[in-house]
Amino acid sequence: MEARSNVESKARELQSRVGPETREAARGLGDLNARIVNFIRQRPGACLLGALAFGFIVGKIASRR
Repeated sequence: MEARSNVESKARELQSRVGPETREAARGLGDLNARIVNFIRQRPGACLLGALAFGFIVGKIASRR
């Protein structure tokens, strides 16, 4: 029973130290996602061409193996 209490205590301590950083990272990723979506909406053709080029390059690399 004491081991479980110790584990729970360590988990709470870890959460209190890492929790704010995790929330900040989530906010940053949400902002990045919004910026990417906005970029794609403004330039769909360029994004499509970029995706095609990327796929072509990956296909060439994969076919060599």
